[in-house]
Amino acid sequence: MDSPLLKVESVCVHIHRKEILRDISMEIKAGEQWMIFGEAGMGKTVLAQTLAGNHAFRGRIEFRGYEEKIQGNGVVVVEQHHRFLNLQNQSNFYYQQRYNAMDAGATMTVSQALAVFDEGRETYFTKSALIAIFHLDRVMNEPLIQLSNGENKRLQILKAVLRFPALLILDEPFTGLDAEGRKMLEGILAGLANSGQHMLLLTSRVFVPSCFNRYARLQDGKLQFLNNLAEIPDPNVAFREMPVKDFPPSIHFSYHDFRYAVRMRNVHIEYDGKKILEGINWEIEKGTCWGLSGPNGAGKSTLLSLITADNPQAYANEIYLFDRKRGSGESIWEIKQKIGYLSPELQLYFDPAATAFTAVASGLFDTIGLFRRLSADQEQYVNDWLRFLDCAAYGNRLLSSLPAGLQRMILLGRSLIKTPPLLILDEPCQGLDGAQTALTLHMIDRYCAHFGASLIFVSHYQDEFPVCISQTLQLQKGRIM
Repeated sequence: MDSPLLKVESVCVHIHRKEILRDISMEIKAGEQWMIFGEAGMGKTVLAQTLAGNHAFRGRIEFRGYEEKIQGNGVVVVEQHHRFLNLQNQSNFYYQQRYNAMDAGATMTVSQALAVFDEGRETYFTKSALIAIFHLDRVMNEPLIQLSNGENKRLQILKAVLRFPALLILDEPFTGLDAEGRKMLEGILAGLANSGQHMLLLTSRVFVPSCFNRYARLQDGKLQFLNNLAEIPDPNVAFREMPVKDFPPSIHFSYHDFRYAVRMRNVHIEYDGKKILEGINWEIEKGTCWGLSGPNGAGKSTLLSLITADNPQAYANEIYLFDRKRGSGESIWEIKQKIGYLSPELQLYFDPAATAFTAVASGLFDTIGLFRRLSADQEQYVNDWLRFLDCAAYGNRLLSSLPAGLQRMILLGRSLIKTPPLLILDEPCQGLDGAQTALTLHMIDRYCAHFGASLIFVSHYQDEFPVCISQTLQLQKGRIM
């Protein structure tokens, strides 16, 4: 009992010749559940992957008294984003796949994804009991791609738990979850802690589940140990007010005038007899800003996919975009040109070869990656936007190699670069710390005021709605509340 589970001594990590972690030392002892707080980009994910053996480092990391366990699954990391394989054991999914009935079934079901784990191992919980505890017993036959964010997150953690790690690391596990999902996950983590599972939670937001009893802050690559919850800093105190600087010069796209950005009349969507949306009537006038809310699985993403031209069932419904009936001869690209879009799924499925520069540039052509040569004026325009976002230093870096918060800021620039008359921002603050969230909301407010744009803004947090939001739509089980 006196020997720590994990001992870290003077660990330093360099990535791209930049020091990310410096002189990290800590111990995790029996009965301790650790939470490490830090702003986005401070190295929390790098620390998790280093402990899991995925980064070269200087210093020392050792486990004591767990030799047999460590040889199998010493450290298992549950990443922020969920990735899964299809029935051919590949991960070549595409962004619109969940909305195409012929392709949506190409993924494993929950039951198939869990079939590789044994039932009979001697543990605190059996596999069947864990499935029930994680509230997944009712979705065992559902394709993974059709799960809600909360269901996918619980499946992620369950698969990690079934590997019986000595240390379970959770990287922003509450990201993207609604209030009920956060409460459910907090209860699950408490049960794991009571079972003797050691956990390390990494977060940029000050939300501490009651089962965690040791706290530290990661800042500038170093750990600062905290004695109690009162010492955890309020992220709003660290708010860095964005300088009021002009938006980059606009490329003048020719957008025809319109009265309504969106009109939906009695919209119905269902898959295999399951109703996703039912009786949706919604009008978004030019220049109005809407907040869209509802629990995980309420139908928000499906509703947005009808507007962004990603869902083929839009043609089976009465939907008008920019005063033109959907399916009256317009191309998908004519629709997308007028819309700036950002979502967690877009980030997940974005071209893995994209740099920060090409990611922003792709917004000019509404592609998930840049597949054509830019003119000199277009290159200049992209660089102007990178400077505006304070991301010029990352232009040649792979988007996927950047911290999640920076990726989100760059993809926000992608959605704004063609100055569209309609912005659809689905959880744009997901993965951002308090200061980045404040900056993002400030930018969105200024954009809508400056360009007179319409806005659909999705969030599970009411305090994340921009000031410009004047109307709200709430979905519950596919219906407007």
